[in-house]
Amino acid sequence: MIFMLAGTSDARALALEIQKAGYLILTTVVTENAASEMKQVGIDVRTGRMTDKEMADFIREKGVQVVVDASHPFAEEASKNAIHAAEQAQVPYIRYERESQKFAYEKMTVVSSYEEAAIEAAKKKGVVMLTTGSKTLQIFTEKLVALPDVRLIARMLPRTDNMEKCEQLRLPQKNIVAIQGPFTKELDKALYNQYGVTTMITKESGKVGSVDEKVEAAKELGIDIILIERPKMEYGCVYSHFSEVLQALEEALLLKK
Repeated sequence: MIFMLAGTSDARALALEIQKAGYLILTTVVTENAASEMKQVGIDVRTGRMTDKEMADFIREKGVQVVVDASHPFAEEASKNAIHAAEQAQVPYIRYERESQKFAYEKMTVVSSYEEAAIEAAKKKGVVMLTTGSKTLQIFTEKLVALPDVRLIARMLPRTDNMEKCEQLRLPQKNIVAIQGPFTKELDKALYNQYGVTTMITKESGKVGSVDEKVEAAKELGIDIILIERPKMEYGCVYSHFSEVLQALEEALLLKK
């Protein structure tokens, strides 16, 4: 059995390719929505976070032969747990990650952390649209909400827990854009224009994460961009194409025989 950390659209597509290649696969995701999408395409799935020890025990219990980590490029903790779990259970670990992107834009500031992004945004006046989700929202509300010359607009998934978090962090309803992607460049431009955005904050999540569209829309409107770089991690075996993952799987399973 192949155990795969999933949850994104490209991870779901990779899981289908692995299944089509004849492998028995079980995916794991964090949210019920992601689990539902997996089930809709006929992929076995479990839901919920796991520590590295819980994951290692699960790997042994299920007789997992290989761990494929196709979690989001910014799901650093999940990847660390998967690496440690594979080591503990003594099974191969394979990392699939979307190709990284480089952008040329004179009004782009590249930073290495959410905290640094918040500090940079605090230096700017005007309307700041945050498109990095709700997980790190508090970092930005603490730095920006109280500033008299900055309006923070948070764009995130339309989930109840996200709205509750916004309320807890005292982010006004008028400053919340609850919407599900994918987003086109035209929709991004419309949102920027609607709110009078002067600075947009995003993560370097890769083309599948619609970063291209966000960046191109901002460039066409002359909007400042703060881009958060991916976490720097030592994954070992890293691949950016499905064919490479399938080849690595085949080789890993041959070695175990």
